[in-house]
Amino acid sequence: MTAMRLHLGLLLSLMLCSGFCAPAVCQNSRITLPSKYKKWLDEDVRWIMTAQERRDFLKLSSDDAREKFILAFWNTRNPAPGNKDNSFKREHYRRIAYANEHFVAGMPGWMTDRGRIYIVYGPPDSIKQVNVAKPTDFPEEDWLYHHIEAVGDEISLKFVDDCLCGAYELKNEPQEMYPPELRLRH
Repeated sequence: MTAMRLHLGLLLSLMLCSGFCAPAVCQNSRITLPSKYKKWLDEDVRWIMTAQERRDFLKLSSDDAREKFILAFWNTRNPAPGNKDNSFKREHYRRIAYANEHFVAGMPGWMTDRGRIYIVYGPPDSIKQVNVAKPTDFPEEDWLYHHIEAVGDEISLKFVDDCLCGAYELKNEPQEMYPPELRLRH
């Protein structure tokens, strides 16, 4: 009886770690996604997807399920549900294109701090370029948002290019800029 339990335990362990596992059991397993889904997950929606949505997407085992998830993801963000023209999705990809054109700094613009903020919150209401007065000063941009829904009013962000390479880093990001479910990815 004990030998039978041991064999059943080993068989169950092998099954669990060979792809038949529940996500909670095989958390350390590496999931290999087809490149189009990896790009969608790691680039396209990186800054707007919640941690729970990411976990749910990674649990999916078929491309059909992934396609349905992606469709549902955009539908939940569509300001005009049922309308094929999803203005949120269109604006999101426009912001990524803008970030990639204007905020490139040794990496794609969407990966930079300015690109991330621009993609999530859109263009600021004003940008103030701070001139470099001394050789020890670094170029700076101050972005002002008069209002960001669920964040607050008069949000001022300071980006500094302290490497003099065009990679302006955000130096004063308030925690409320990202709800807890989005804070893990920056």
